[in-house]
Amino acid sequence: MKIAVRYYTRSGNTKKLAEAIAQAVCEDAKDVSVALEEKADILFLGCSYYAFDVDQAVKDFIVQNKDNIGKIVCFGTSAMMKSMKKPVTKVAKMLNVAVADEDFHCRGQFGKIHKGRPNEDDLMKAAEFAKRYL
Repeated sequence: MKIAVRYYTRSGNTKKLAEAIAQAVCEDAKDVSVALEEKADILFLGCSYYAFDVDQAVKDFIVQNKDNIGKIVCFGTSAMMKSMKKPVTKVAKMLNVAVADEDFHCRGQFGKIHKGRPNEDDLMKAAEFAKRYL
Protein backbone atom coordinates (compact mmCIF):
# COMPACT_ATOMS: atom_id res chain seq x y z
CA MET A 1 0.00 0.00 0.00
CA LYS A 2 1.39 3.41 -1.00
CA ILE A 3 0.96 6.21 1.54
CA ALA A 4 1.60 9.95 1.14
CA VAL A 5 1.43 12.87 3.56
CA ARG A 6 0.73 16.40 2.33
CA TYR A 7 -0.19 19.54 4.25
CA TYR A 8 -0.86 23.25 3.94
CA THR A 9 -0.01 25.61 6.77
CA ARG A 10 0.35 29.31 7.39
CA SER A 11 1.32 29.20 11.06
CA GLY A 12 3.25 25.93 11.26
CA ASN A 13 0.62 24.19 13.41
CA THR A 14 -0.52 21.73 10.74
CA LYS A 15 3.07 21.06 9.67
CA LYS A 16 3.77 19.74 13.18
CA LEU A 17 0.89 17.27 12.86
CA ALA A 18 2.01 16.30 9.35
CA GLU A 19 5.50 15.50 10.58
CA ALA A 20 4.16 13.38 13.46
CA ILE A 21 1.86 11.47 11.10
CA ALA A 22 4.60 11.04 8.50
CA GLN A 23 7.00 9.64 11.06
CA ALA A 24 4.33 7.21 12.29
CA VAL A 25 3.69 5.88 8.76
CA CYS A 26 7.36 5.97 7.67
CA GLU A 27 6.87 8.61 4.96
CA ASP A 28 7.96 12.19 4.40
CA ALA A 29 5.61 15.09 5.05
CA LYS A 30 5.52 17.45 2.10
CA ASP A 31 3.77 20.72 1.40
CA VAL A 32 0.84 20.65 -1.05
CA SER A 33 3.10 22.41 -3.54
CA VAL A 34 4.72 18.99 -4.10
CA ALA A 35 2.62 16.91 -6.48
CA LEU A 36 2.01 13.21 -6.02
CA GLU A 37 4.40 11.47 -8.40
CA GLU A 38 2.55 8.17 -8.21
CA LYS A 39 -0.78 6.85 -6.99
CA ALA A 40 -1.18 7.05 -3.22
CA ASP A 41 -3.69 4.52 -1.90
CA ILE A 42 -3.95 6.65 1.25
CA LEU A 43 -3.26 10.39 1.27
CA PHE A 44 -3.08 11.96 4.71
CA LEU A 45 -4.02 15.56 3.85
CA GLY A 46 -3.63 18.27 6.47
CA CYS A 47 -4.89 21.82 6.52
CA SER A 48 -6.68 24.37 8.63
CA TYR A 49 -9.61 26.72 8.31
CA TYR A 50 -9.03 30.24 7.09
CA ALA A 51 -12.18 32.36 7.01
CA PHE A 52 -14.34 29.22 7.41
CA ASP A 53 -12.82 27.34 4.47
CA VAL A 54 -9.60 25.58 3.53
CA ASP A 55 -7.02 27.50 1.52
CA GLN A 56 -7.35 27.46 -2.26
CA ALA A 57 -3.95 25.73 -2.44
CA VAL A 58 -5.51 22.65 -0.79
CA LYS A 59 -8.40 22.61 -3.25
CA ASP A 60 -6.00 23.05 -6.18
CA PHE A 61 -3.83 20.19 -4.91
CA ILE A 62 -6.82 17.83 -4.85
CA VAL A 63 -7.89 18.85 -8.36
CA GLN A 64 -4.39 18.61 -9.82
CA ASN A 65 -3.63 15.24 -8.19
CA LYS A 66 -7.07 13.58 -8.39
CA ASP A 67 -5.83 10.71 -10.55
CA ASN A 68 -3.14 9.83 -7.99
CA ILE A 69 -5.37 9.87 -4.90
CA GLY A 70 -6.95 6.65 -3.72
CA LYS A 71 -8.52 7.98 -0.50
CA ILE A 72 -8.01 11.18 1.47
CA VAL A 73 -7.65 10.99 5.23
CA CYS A 74 -8.02 14.49 6.67
CA PHE A 75 -6.16 15.97 9.59
CA GLY A 76 -5.71 19.49 10.80
CA THR A 77 -5.73 22.22 13.39
CA SER A 78 -7.90 25.25 13.97
CA ALA A 79 -8.81 27.70 16.66
CA MET A 80 -12.56 27.12 16.44
CA MET A 81 -13.65 24.51 13.88
CA LYS A 82 -13.58 20.79 14.62
CA SER A 83 -12.80 19.12 11.30
CA MET A 84 -11.42 19.88 7.86
CA LYS A 85 -13.40 17.06 6.32
CA LYS A 86 -16.43 19.02 5.11
CA PRO A 87 -14.65 21.49 2.77
CA VAL A 88 -12.20 18.81 1.57
CA THR A 89 -15.07 16.41 0.86
CA LYS A 90 -16.91 19.11 -1.08
CA VAL A 91 -14.01 19.33 -3.56
CA ALA A 92 -13.18 15.61 -3.56
CA LYS A 93 -16.77 14.53 -4.18
CA MET A 94 -16.95 16.55 -7.42
CA LEU A 95 -13.87 14.63 -8.62
CA ASN A 96 -15.01 11.18 -7.42
CA VAL A 97 -12.15 11.05 -4.90
CA ALA A 98 -12.97 9.14 -1.71
CA VAL A 99 -12.60 10.75 1.71
CA ALA A 100 -12.32 8.63 4.84
CA ASP A 101 -15.04 8.89 7.47
CA GLU A 102 -12.36 9.17 10.16
CA ASP A 103 -10.26 12.30 10.56
CA PHE A 104 -7.96 13.85 13.14
CA HIS A 105 -8.30 17.35 14.49
CA CYS A 106 -6.82 19.28 17.38
CA ARG A 107 -6.66 22.87 18.47
CA GLY A 108 -4.02 25.10 16.98
CA GLN A 109 -2.57 28.22 18.49
CA PHE A 110 -4.09 31.36 17.04
CA GLY A 111 -2.65 34.47 18.65
CA LYS A 112 -3.26 34.06 22.38
CA ILE A 113 -5.94 31.42 21.86
CA HIS A 114 -4.92 27.78 22.52
CA LYS A 115 -1.37 28.76 23.41
CA GLY A 116 1.19 26.00 22.82
CA ARG A 117 -1.10 23.87 20.64
CA PRO A 118 -0.59 21.50 19.06
CA ASN A 119 1.37 20.18 22.02
CA GLU A 120 3.26 16.91 22.51
CA ASP A 121 0.07 15.11 23.50
CA ASP A 122 -1.65 16.29 20.31
CA LEU A 123 1.31 15.10 18.21
CA MET A 124 1.27 11.70 19.91
CA LYS A 125 -2.48 11.37 19.29
CA ALA A 126 -2.02 12.32 15.61
CA ALA A 127 0.64 9.63 15.21
CA GLU A 128 -1.57 7.06 16.96
CA PHE A 129 -4.50 8.02 14.72
CA ALA A 130 -2.40 7.44 11.58
CA LYS A 131 -1.17 4.05 12.81
CA ARG A 132 -4.70 2.97 13.77
CA TYR A 133 -6.08 4.09 10.44
CA LEU A 134 -3.65 1.90 8.56
